[in-house]
Amino acid sequence: MGRLEPIVMRAAALFVQPAGCYAGLPDVDCWPEHRDARLYAGPWPVVAHPPCQLWGAMAIVNYTRWGGEHNRPGNDDGCFRAALDAVRRWGGVLEHPANSRAFAAHGLPAPRGGGWQRVLDGGWICEVWQSAYGHRANKATWLYYYGSAPTLALRWERPEGTHQIGFHDQRGKAANKPTLNKREANATPMEFRDALLALASQAHNSEINRTAD
Repeated sequence: MGRLEPIVMRAAALFVQPAGCYAGLPDVDCWPEHRDARLYAGPWPVVAHPPCQLWGAMAIVNYTRWGGEHNRPGNDDGCFRAALDAVRRWGGVLEHPANSRAFAAHGLPAPRGGGWQRVLDGGWICEVWQSAYGHRANKATWLYYYGSAPTLALRWERPEGTHQIGFHDQRGKAANKPTLNKREANATPMEFRDALLALASQAHNSEINRTAD
């Protein structure tokens, strides 16, 4: 008879800040910039936060204004592709800002409406607002999940944030809210982090669910 090995569920957090919200968690393998998350080779399911600066609308503006290959929209040195491949191989979830051009560039549709939607490759996509998890701005976010277990229900409500991210609205002062500094704007609320880790923990894969002879 085979014996089931004790399973200590772990996750890898890819493309994260060295002193960010994942740092110090005992069962999370953090991959900040100096470790180069593109090299992640398993076996744990992942929570991936690939860089987003070159996939938004402002990337086109900056490239037009400043030029340079380092500013070229989509030129992220393969980070998004590596994150997507890791999620598909090891299971887990990838997070990017809503309306990220990276989704279309890598064959993923844009989420529509509330709740999870299945996509052709067997994964799932959705849009969630981080304001539902305590962020002071709306911070609409797209998720791509891949795993064998049913997806968890997230908080689908969309509470209006008290602050905003980025440039002021050109329609005038009345259309604007206080702007968050870069650090707070980029930060992941702890409750949202925990939701992403919960998603990753249910994305089982054969490498961590094995039976000993």
